[in-house]
Amino acid sequence: MGIDLHTHSSVSDGTESPAELMATARAAGLDVVALTDHDTTAGWARAEAGRPHGLTVVPGMEMSCRWFPADDGRPVSIHLLAYLFDPAHPGFAAERLRLRDERRSRAERMVEALVADGHPLSWPEILAARNGGVVGRPHIARALVDAGSVESVDHAFATLLHPTSPYYVPKADTDVLTGISLVRTAGGVPVFAHGLASKRGRVVGDDAIVAMAGAGLLGLEVDHPDHRADERAHLRGVAADLGLIVTGSSDYHGTNKGTSIGAELTARDQFELLLAAGTGTAPYRD
Repeated sequence: MGIDLHTHSSVSDGTESPAELMATARAAGLDVVALTDHDTTAGWARAEAGRPHGLTVVPGMEMSCRWFPADDGRPVSIHLLAYLFDPAHPGFAAERLRLRDERRSRAERMVEALVADGHPLSWPEILAARNGGVVGRPHIARALVDAGSVESVDHAFATLLHPTSPYYVPKADTDVLTGISLVRTAGGVPVFAHGLASKRGRVVGDDAIVAMAGAGLLGLEVDHPDHRADERAHLRGVAADLGLIVTGSSDYHGTNKGTSIGAELTARDQFELLLAAGTGTAPYRD
């Protein structure tokens, strides 16, 4: 089976609508695809409505979290994939709303700083283009490209929107142990996303993964385009030691990133374990 458990639609920072994403997944020969937009479930209903016959859709989300290392007060930004949770669970719904509000406020402050230094951006236009979708750095990056301030989205992230840039504003993300608890309480399956992708920046140590497993983490995303072979091997060993599910996925964003959908896949037996662990909602399938 072709099983890709990490994709994004235009509801967050992908370029395809949920329905278009479903069609792309089917055209690529996938049997299963998970929709995991950032901090929102707004695309779930549209993915279900646009699901082609024969495609199983796993409703999910990618949650913005942070970990505080014991030897360093600076938090490490990490992402938690959450699958098959109850979207109406009050505590988890409230935290998702807080995260979306935090994203919007942060983006607005970054745009204001860029405008003050002469970059021809318009916050109302950026917001209107989202049509209610999550607003984040990728949308500012696209606006900077359109304004001629940078050559590409990658260029924007490497310069004006980089964490070392004076325009960068940090987010108050959820403590990852709290996030795991919220996902589990809502009947969901928490999986640590691209946990050792050192090319993205700071990563956590094994102590963090052990702590997350103790808090209820159920899986590790091992086969990811941003993981080197040695990073995958290490994570696979950690998963075996802790009894965690191993997933693989493309982290597809449409044309916002160069990775094709289905570039990395999850083994069927691991997918079955994930399905068995989720009690908050069910996959959309025939």
